[in-house]
Amino acid sequence: MSAKAKKKFGFVKLLIILALLGGGGFTGYQYYAKKKAKDARPTYREETVVRGNIDRTVLATGGVLPQNRLEIKPPIAGRIEQVLAREGDKVKKGQIIGWMSSTERAALLDSARAKGAAELKRWEDMYRPTPILAPIDGTVILRSVEAGQTFTATDAFLVLSDRLTVKAKVDETDLAQIKLGQPAKIILDAYPSEPIEGRVDKLAYEAVTTSNVTTYTTDVIPLKTPDFMRSGMTANVTFYAESHKGVLLVSTEAIQSDSDKIMVLVPSADPHAPPVERLVKTGLTDGKQTEITEGLKEGETILIKDITLASPDAKASNPFMPMGGRPKTGGGSGKGR
Repeated sequence: MSAKAKKKFGFVKLLIILALLGGGGFTGYQYYAKKKAKDARPTYREETVVRGNIDRTVLATGGVLPQNRLEIKPPIAGRIEQVLAREGDKVKKGQIIGWMSSTERAALLDSARAKGAAELKRWEDMYRPTPILAPIDGTVILRSVEAGQTFTATDAFLVLSDRLTVKAKVDETDLAQIKLGQPAKIILDAYPSEPIEGRVDKLAYEAVTTSNVTTYTTDVIPLKTPDFMRSGMTANVTFYAESHKGVLLVSTEAIQSDSDKIMVLVPSADPHAPPVERLVKTGLTDGKQTEITEGLKEGETILIKDITLASPDAKASNPFMPMGGRPKTGGGSGKGR
């Protein structure tokens, strides 16, 4: 056998030995992990059944927009002589919010002004400016002109909003849980610590499909519009589909299900015996807490099993796999019916 062939044969032999050692090591680790899990006793933490409130909610995102946005456009072209309203001002229907001159009046006043104050006053008294009136009760949300500025009949003088509303995009799978007049909570991204109470005012009849997701625009009216609320803000809306007050509650992770049975673990009368399974009936759940309608009483103690590396429910990691094969740990969860 040549030197090159001997070297190749030795390299292959080394690989075989390493593979055998690795397999044996992994098998030994599995045996050790299983034996440790079998010998270890499961641990539990206690929780007390409490009485409280629980809601089934629907979440949606949207934006703040005027319920009715009205652009005020003067009937003729001309020049603005005076603006009597600013952004944020609340105006009443019929209130004078500005004065304007037609193109002809503006030309006459400019000519008279060149002849002196007396001539200007004579023409101002003779040729009165035209008032601009607010057509609705509302808030000025945009002021686009200033005194002395010329404009055409197509230019908006001011923009009014009768009230601000949140247009939320509700997924079609949640639409059945949304009703007119239903309470909702609005959280603006700009003011996350200032929740706003609202109610459902209108449901769209036509869907909007974006990236294969079908949503329906739902109008949510604030019960009281705060001063910091502005058109164009991003909002998150929580719809309260159903609420139960003063009911028994436990952590959702305490709920266990087996076929059609729902149960929790309670301490055994014998302190050395394992926990006892007790059948219960559940109501609403919000993901974190679940309502108990039958099977438990307020103040009772239930047990929640801790899932650890020593628990039979935990998967042992393989140190021979890349990144250590980290095991997945965490408490189990269940959903009430």
